[in-house]
Amino acid sequence: MKAQKRAKLTRAGWKVGGADEFLALSQEESFLVEMKLDLAARLKALRASRNMSQAEVAKLLGSSQSRVAKMEAADGTVTLDLLVRALLTIGLSKAEIARAIGGKASRRAA
Repeated sequence: MKAQKRAKLTRAGWKVGGADEFLALSQEESFLVEMKLDLAARLKALRASRNMSQAEVAKLLGSSQSRVAKMEAADGTVTLDLLVRALLTIGLSKAEIARAIGGKASRRAA
């Protein structure tokens, strides 16, 4: 949110915070959510860069297209290990996965 808009809302009596505060997430829970979002975004970008359809990825995983769509959307039913397995299956290395996880979550920990 832009600083000017934040200041305007604060002056009007609104409390401005993030999703973490609103949902009362611990720092660890927040990092897990961010890791999941980072991995889901990386899966979608990698699939698109390789000109693969969700159905093609699903076939490699022994899953369904709708499940891959849920993975790319970081749906609550998708686990971190499934996202990692999908990324490994379509060719991402462990080091590249570590960099994908290290996105926002590691910057916030610093």
